[in-house]
Amino acid sequence: MLQIPSFSETDHPLIQALHHYSDSNLLAFCQRYGDQGRYFVGIFCRYAPVLYTLIGNEGRSPVQVDYLFALIWRQIFHEMRTLNLEAQGCQSLQQWLLRVTAAYQDSLAVPPVESINYDIKRTPPPLWYYLEQALDLIPPLPRLVVVLADNFHWSSMRISAHLQGLGEDLTTEDVDYWIHQGRQLILTELPEDIRTIYFPESGAVGT
Repeated sequence: MLQIPSFSETDHPLIQALHHYSDSNLLAFCQRYGDQGRYFVGIFCRYAPVLYTLIGNEGRSPVQVDYLFALIWRQIFHEMRTLNLEAQGCQSLQQWLLRVTAAYQDSLAVPPVESINYDIKRTPPPLWYYLEQALDLIPPLPRLVVVLADNFHWSSMRISAHLQGLGEDLTTEDVDYWIHQGRQLILTELPEDIRTIYFPESGAVGT
């Protein structure tokens, strides 16, 4: 039986406060306030169960369903910024979401289970996209170190040896420093409301 994941951000006060807005309102806010993430998260929480059910009924493994679900929402995240429903021939956001989900679940390649390194509970889809966006904004060295440490789970010693092979004379202590600094830089590049929702311990205040 298909197990639809629960997303704790659905119950966050910043997201609960959006319940009275229509889909068209949330889409307009997404496009107007690009420095805020709550409106996309609100749309995600509203439609995640429906789209997950649609994707999950195709006979894939749970790990593949989670990954495909995240990939499709990643496409939605980027396309929504300039989305014109009328130009797309859609009368509602829901119609467009169902259409693109049906299209992408057939066109996106899903790797074998053993090749997927994604945990939907650890990194919910909206957080993944905003982390990617923040990662692109930080300097190359901390970006590389954080990716190797957090995405590929390399040890500081292995990262140090790899960087030395690239001509960067970094000790394991230097690598540990850049891992910490890189994570802090990523946090500062996240929209404030995304920090509030996903990293409340960082001290961000949502208003």
